[in-house]
Amino acid sequence: MNRSQAREEAFKILFQKEMNEDYNIDVAHLNEFTKQLIEGVSKYMTEVDEIISNHLENWTINRIALVEKAILRIATYEMTYLDDIPVGVSINEAVELSHKYGDEKSGKFVNGVLSKINK
Repeated sequence: MNRSQAREEAFKILFQKEMNEDYNIDVAHLNEFTKQLIEGVSKYMTEVDEIISNHLENWTINRIALVEKAILRIATYEMTYLDDIPVGVSINEAVELSHKYGDEKSGKFVNGVLSKINK
């Protein structure tokens, strides 16, 4: 499993967790990078959400659709806490996930927020 696939797996799990707080994550079968993303986003969720919130215009974190929220959390965690991943890669991967799982405006929204975080 490559990192793109691991991100997608982490996205699906974090999205499920957001939809259903009782969703149990079985990390035993997961790729190490997938585990790192899930555990990191979960551990630093408050800080990650604050970073996202500080870069929103005319939005609040609670108004963001769950798909975009999960994607933004993963990318923001990567950009903030994982030094071995270029910021451009994190943003590009997030936009690709947005195109795949979001609506027609998701990619532009995610790119805009992450670009502001990167400044």
